[in-house]
Amino acid sequence: MAAVISILQRGLFYLLLVQLGAVSLLWNLFAWLAYPLIPKRAGTLLGRAVISRVYRLFWATTELFGMLQVDAAALELLADEPGGLIIAANHPTMLDALVLVAYLRRGVCIMKADLMRNPFLAAGARLARYIRNDSPRGMMRCAVQCLQEGGQLVMFPEGTRTVHRPVDPFRPGITWIAQKARVPIQTVIIETDTPYLRKGWPIWRAPAFPVRLRIRLGERFAPVADHEALLEHLEGYFARELAPALREHAAA
Repeated sequence: MAAVISILQRGLFYLLLVQLGAVSLLWNLFAWLAYPLIPKRAGTLLGRAVISRVYRLFWATTELFGMLQVDAAALELLADEPGGLIIAANHPTMLDALVLVAYLRRGVCIMKADLMRNPFLAAGARLARYIRNDSPRGMMRCAVQCLQEGGQLVMFPEGTRTVHRPVDPFRPGITWIAQKARVPIQTVIIETDTPYLRKGWPIWRAPAFPVRLRIRLGERFAPVADHEALLEHLEGYFARELAPALREHAAA
């Protein structure tokens, strides 16, 4: 019986991925047509809200069928917080960004330049005024502007998915942006026991179900003039917060 349930879950999982891709493609077609017609502020709000709603629905559906268990209630505390805020999270899997933008309606992502040419993502990301990372100076300038306009900037200080747990060395930029925009950095700790969509795991390879993600809020750090020292302190904080779960997993 368990084997039958597993086969059904895998089939449904692939079906949901196809459905998510179809919805994303349709939304991006609409966003491409709407971008030059909708005023900037309205388009930005619409773009971020739709992305959040689509992924929120995807998570709810996968949870309903016992495939994914996402404990992200802590993010609700940030959703309606006024003013600009940097959301700094560790990055164990590709799922992280999708969960964060699902629960943060004002969330803004920094995206790789090649993803901004992806037909499933590009037009919707452009409408939502997500930020490209192809020019470091331009990226940081846009990030500061976004925060000064009250956006919630989602950043992964490792720069890419974690290879050497608990965290890889943090890349410079996040604490400089916080200093220039004069906004705090809210840390978000992501814990998972699954290898699904870690580095080297293709999206079409189904995982063992259920996939579990737990997201909790960590400390909040005020911007300081010595942003390099703050970056080092931030990296150490994440390593200490994630170390206990890593030891538990190794002992299991």
